[in-house]
Amino acid sequence: MADQNLSLVLYDVTTLYFEIQKEDSYRKPGLSKERRLEPQIVVGLLVDQSGFPLGLQSFEGNTAETKTILPVLEKFQREHHLEKITVVADAAMLSQTNLEALVANGYHFVVGSRLTKIPYDLVQFQKQGPLLDNQIIDTKTKNGNYRIIYQYREKRAKLDIKNIELQVAKATRMVNGTTPVKRNRFVSLESERKILNQNLIDKAYTLAGIKGYVTNLNLPSQEIINAYHQLFNVEASFRMAKSDLKARPVFLHKREMIEAH
Repeated sequence: MADQNLSLVLYDVTTLYFEIQKEDSYRKPGLSKERRLEPQIVVGLLVDQSGFPLGLQSFEGNTAETKTILPVLEKFQREHHLEKITVVADAAMLSQTNLEALVANGYHFVVGSRLTKIPYDLVQFQKQGPLLDNQIIDTKTKNGNYRIIYQYREKRAKLDIKNIELQVAKATRMVNGTTPVKRNRFVSLESERKILNQNLIDKAYTLAGIKGYVTNLNLPSQEIINAYHQLFNVEASFRMAKSDLKARPVFLHKREMIEAH
């Protein structure tokens, strides 16, 4: 039973900042989860399905998230003599190199998919009419190595559309010159003019309510989706560590002491 419980692990990363002015070889400025500019470290956390921590490893503050998942998995597998592990991670861990490395090392995975363009399969389904609540579309990548599962949910669509409308309203004010120009994905520069990027707006509305999942598991689609949604347990563990356990190492300096803390 213990082996079965450990067959599915959840992985995510966070950052811990330090109240210091000068970086060192470990504490470095990087992409901060807390939008901080101070030197930081990156922490990768592996938990079971209930959120119980299984493995934790720290990295230099400028380490890319995609570079952390394999070292954490390999260390955990080595320490516990496990043959097979299925890992669930969010879209930040999704890269072709990562997926190929996971497969090469014998791992199964369920990761979120970044929808940067409208998939052909979705276009074909949408031509037949609007997607239904909880409708699932199960497809394969062009090379057939992985499955990509899409699910449409009305609740998610309503939230997505609300956010799109807010962003379009802000973009319109920027284009009209009534508010200062800030970063907005729906604003494009054409020569010296600011215009609305209608193609991106249309794409955003088309993808509203749709979430993608990539996996190499041969399990029912809904089981794959359910496994991914357990990722909130990792986020809960991070929140507990930072608040209740006060894990943020503010005054420690040496790497050994920080990791022990």
